[in-house]
Amino acid sequence: MVAQRRQGEGGAREQGPAAHVVVAFPGYHRPWATWIAHTLERHGHRVTLQRWDPSREQRLEDALGDLQLATGRVLLVLSDWFFQLGPRREGEWNDVLRGYVADNAERFAAVNLTNRSLLPATAVLEPVDLWGVGEAEAERRLLTRLELPMATSRQVPDGAGSRYPNDPPAVWGEVPRRNPRFTGRDELLNRMQQTLMDAARGASACTLVGMSGIGKTQLAAEYAHRFSSDYDVVWWVNSDQRGTQRERFGELAPQLGLRSGSEPGERIRVVREALRRGEPYGRWLVIFDGWEDVEEATKVLPRGGSGHVLITSRNRAWGSSTDVVEVPSFERAESTGYLMRRAPHLSAQDADEVAVEFQDVPLQLAHAAAWLGESHMDAAEYLRKVREGEIVPLDEESGTEGYPQPTLASWSMMLNKLRQSEPRTVELLLLCTSFAPGRIPIGLARGLSATELPENLRWITSDLPDWARALDSLVNYSVVTREARSGSVGEPGPQQESVHMHRLVHSIVGQLTGREDRGVYRRVVRRLLAEADPGDPMDSRQWPRYAELMPHLGPSGALSSTDGRVQALVLHCLRYCFSSGEFRAGAELAEQVRDSWSRIMEPQAQPMLDLAAQQGSILRSSGRFREAYELDRSVLERLRASADGRDIALMLATNCLASDQRYLGQYAEALQVQREVVTTAHRLLGPEEWTTLNAQHNLGVGLRLLGRYSEAYEIDLDTLRRREEVLRARHSATLNSGTACARDLRLMGRYQEALARQELGMRLHVQVLGEQHPQTLWARHNLALCLRRAASTPQDIGGMLAALLEQHEQAHGRGHFTTLALLTDFGNYLREHGDLSQARDLITEAENGYRALLGQAHPVPTGMQSNTGLVLQAEGDRDGALNMFEQALVGLRTLLGDDHPWTLGCALNTAGGRNFTGRLEEACELSRDTLRRSRQMLGSDHPLTLSCEIALAGDLRALRERDEAGKVEEDALQRLTRSLGAQHTHTLSARQRVRPYWDFEPYLG
Repeated sequence: MVAQRRQGEGGAREQGPAAHVVVAFPGYHRPWATWIAHTLERHGHRVTLQRWDPSREQRLEDALGDLQLATGRVLLVLSDWFFQLGPRREGEWNDVLRGYVADNAERFAAVNLTNRSLLPATAVLEPVDLWGVGEAEAERRLLTRLELPMATSRQVPDGAGSRYPNDPPAVWGEVPRRNPRFTGRDELLNRMQQTLMDAARGASACTLVGMSGIGKTQLAAEYAHRFSSDYDVVWWVNSDQRGTQRERFGELAPQLGLRSGSEPGERIRVVREALRRGEPYGRWLVIFDGWEDVEEATKVLPRGGSGHVLITSRNRAWGSSTDVVEVPSFERAESTGYLMRRAPHLSAQDADEVAVEFQDVPLQLAHAAAWLGESHMDAAEYLRKVREGEIVPLDEESGTEGYPQPTLASWSMMLNKLRQSEPRTVELLLLCTSFAPGRIPIGLARGLSATELPENLRWITSDLPDWARALDSLVNYSVVTREARSGSVGEPGPQQESVHMHRLVHSIVGQLTGREDRGVYRRVVRRLLAEADPGDPMDSRQWPRYAELMPHLGPSGALSSTDGRVQALVLHCLRYCFSSGEFRAGAELAEQVRDSWSRIMEPQAQPMLDLAAQQGSILRSSGRFREAYELDRSVLERLRASADGRDIALMLATNCLASDQRYLGQYAEALQVQREVVTTAHRLLGPEEWTTLNAQHNLGVGLRLLGRYSEAYEIDLDTLRRREEVLRARHSATLNSGTACARDLRLMGRYQEALARQELGMRLHVQVLGEQHPQTLWARHNLALCLRRAASTPQDIGGMLAALLEQHEQAHGRGHFTTLALLTDFGNYLREHGDLSQARDLITEAENGYRALLGQAHPVPTGMQSNTGLVLQAEGDRDGALNMFEQALVGLRTLLGDDHPWTLGCALNTAGGRNFTGRLEEACELSRDTLRRSRQMLGSDHPLTLSCEIALAGDLRALRERDEAGKVEEDALQRLTRSLGAQHTHTLSARQRVRPYWDFEPYLG
């Protein structure tokens, strides 16, 4: 027992001195005890909180006598739960109430928290009923029962106080229903609370670790209920699957009233920021149940603020980022108490023997107690059957190692009994085990028509009472627990019913029922999954449904199904992974699908071709370019070798291969292939079909990569206009075309036009896709570059780039190619603004990342050497810088030719390096050649061309060719003023004769 003295400061009362009250409560009712204490303190009284759970060995009279050692009244917090403490027989309680308590009635009082009948002898306590009344009335009844006056001026004690337990938190999200049989663990729960309270502000995260079945989830759920009055927000996140976790955590955004898109990454960002700030609620608790992937912590785990995070996991590596609390087996008294409450016919000795048999493991005890309580079997007979019973042997992969063999026998006995007495319960159980463990949307089965169900399962759709009885039976036997739903989708009902099956229970039951006809049940699950397919994985509003369905594809056999509807669902799930940015999960699923489908269909079958296209897109988006290329090349070769003449399939496969070639740096080859694709698409499908427009968009990408910016802009502008007409202005593909046009304009040097278009596109991206969607991040990256180039005065976009880098890391990780591009541009910006140390670190990291990703002989890592040279030059290492410039120039000439804008920009830097190291003739010669080529490639008024002209003027002055230098400089200044404006930073730098340079901007497509 733990006592805590609570001292009020005293306040104005109508009469009498301050009273002292001992509030005795079971841990289960902590919220009520805390509220009672705060209420009495506000009226100026002193309170001692006494968590009261005397051991069964202590005489009840002695335990009650101990409460009277303090002065004042003893207030008992009663419910039917209170009289199960120990546990003790009703007769023992009645005897003590009629005897000892009646003799000391003036020292005892009570409140009643239940609408169920209490023991008759509790009348001696004259309990006042607080169940179902408002706070003001509860306060009045409490003071009246204790014969305490209402203070005219109430004092507010230190601290935030405690919310009235009948008033729920402002936000309460899918916390499992409270387990009315939860037993013990009081010391552990208090330690969890203390761990969270004692942590430094902003670092209050605690992880419950322990083996499967030890009760981590039950502990976390009980903590949420028991301490709910301390929080304004309590949010439960099922974390078994990464996609489900991200969707669920992101759903907190609208509950908090936060403005965000529907994309999970963006919602997670705004939720984390709101929790960090403590707005709109500072007292929050987020529980991540079953989170094993520690690497995801930096992307999801809330940090900062005054809230708390509770994690359950089997992974002990959480100790590096959170406080860890090891969850042990039950104490023996907890085991026996739990068994005796669920099976009241057991004696203490019986319960002890059962606890020994099952090693005090909570999950196993729950099943044993359910069996004993339902069957009323003698403990000795039960243990004999367990020890001697025949069970189905389990294989080594069942996940049951480390658990006692008697557990398996006990489950086998339960199944045999249900087969005889409740066959429909067994049928429902077999259906559940055909899903994956964890959350099971079992209610979907009631949405099927009877004709889609085998005869033995048609009762599911027609007999609601039997459905309810079967589900209740599974809950009573501790096979499943009912899931609490937020009710955000439609009205609650049987079709929305979800249950949770522990992975260990799922494994044991699955093994023990392995001889059943599981194929029938798996076919049903596949049908209901297909029926639940929203049908549009591009619609972000449907992503939570796909995240819920995906875990069940494998266990249900959906990956090897020949049913066209099921195969469509599988492909839609892959498309969902691509659209939502879940590339890792998508790549794993695609590999599993390929392995299964390769056994049941030919490589040229349409589903296999669709799979290849989806898998290639995911691999490319993940940065696995070579794998995507090999996959798409093999598909194309097979199609070309076949004689069935599927022109559209051939065109789509060719389009995929061209995309791979662009990422691999084969720009010229890719452009030629892409032109063929566009021509074929126009001939077969017409100019405004989705596939044609996608092919045309890719053609613009290919032209841009080759530096043909004006041609790319014409293509992209036409694609944009057509997509606006055919799709809509706010479609994601249309927005992507808008970003492409803005990028073209910026690369053409039309900075103000680019900025105006990208600012509008950015607003639409946020509204349609959300802040964290990969496409939105790309649009914001382009906006930052537009701001940098268009400004008449230097723009301080460092904060914008730093925030964007954090978002990229959350969405993709540090080594993703889009993150590497941002690292490069951020490094260039920092170098330009004097932060050479950080600039060097970022540029080096990006260059190394690109080399690891793309290899040595690729234009991007080759061009990155020029950025490294600029950093060395700014640091004063001119020889080292020139070496980098020369290497980059030679490499880009070899890979892209002399006239590519990347080559020209690198030549500009190389000429500057030669000038700074005294190689003036060579610098001037290179500057002349670069200016000539830039005029031919980009035009006389392009900013790069004008930079080359300013550089040439500087080289001529260095060679004392002042007349020519003056003419060249004057021409450049006039053109800069006309094209960019007299106050643009480029124009001002040219007037000040600052040597121009060129930042290499990596771009993969």
